[in-house]
Amino acid sequence: MEASDALAVMAALSHPTRLDAFRLLVRHSPDGLPTGALVDASGLTQSTFSTHLAVLAKAGLVSAERRGRQQVQRARLDTLRQLMTFLAKDCCQGRPELCEPLIAELACC
Repeated sequence: MEASDALAVMAALSHPTRLDAFRLLVRHSPDGLPTGALVDASGLTQSTFSTHLAVLAKAGLVSAERRGRQQVQRARLDTLRQLMTFLAKDCCQGRPELCEPLIAELACC
């Protein structure tokens, strides 16, 4: 992941509605959720929420799949993994033992 890609992903997640939606999709991975369920959880109108969904999709954080009459949204965990790797790549100046608490916290969840 390049710095410009990381900035685009972080910008997409910088809005509370988008961050909440993405975290909800992560919790429902790998199955995803119908768009209507995301709209309901957000408390927004369909048209307002679709704007937020478009921002997440453009940043590569969400993908959609049609299942019958529903659009199912899924978190792109590969993009999340790339962002996390980008942020931690040079962690601790070559002393990985300093990152062990972070890794342990992620492993427990």
